[in-house]
Amino acid sequence: MTGSHTLRQTEDAVSSKIEDLEVDFAAMAAVSNLYRAASSIRNHLEQSVLRSLDLTWTGFVVLWVVWIWDEIEARNVAAEAGITKGTLTGVARTLISRGLLTKQVPEHDRRRSLLSLTDEGQHLMQQLFPSFNGEEKFVTEALERDEVVALGDSLQRMIEHLEARGAERQASVPPVVVAGQSSRAAKRSAGGSSS
Repeated sequence: MTGSHTLRQTEDAVSSKIEDLEVDFAAMAAVSNLYRAASSIRNHLEQSVLRSLDLTWTGFVVLWVVWIWDEIEARNVAAEAGITKGTLTGVARTLISRGLLTKQVPEHDRRRSLLSLTDEGQHLMQQLFPSFNGEEKFVTEALERDEVVALGDSLQRMIEHLEARGAERQASVPPVVVAGQSSRAAKRSAGGSSS
């Protein structure tokens, strides 16, 4: 249960609300369950393996990205972690103060900043990741091994599809217009102000 209702209660409530709408129920179930699963998994990982190290999910993801790429530009860390540069600034400041991360500003380009793990950060990730993976294994243990592999493959295809075609699709989706309500997106596309 991720909220105050069980998954089944939520699905029943959703079905009663949208039964008369023209929607792709299978696509809706896949995406909404993906969202709920990701939220539940994130919460589980934060409350289990990350809690003892006083790490948030976002802090872990930043450490993970920097660990994988050794030294990486801050803007790329933000993009890889799926967070804003502003959020990264605060997270990086915390990780730097804990002695896990360093920030270098190249002399030839003061606008850039490079992040890398300290020796302590490297050690933490090498010690943490096997435990983190143990919880990933726990989360997927309700599935057969071939289902885990198929799930990973399916999610990878969805990500690759969005990487290849998502931006084009986003640009082509017309604004939703609700009778009697103004839309900031509709105003923008008509050349009006969004405020």
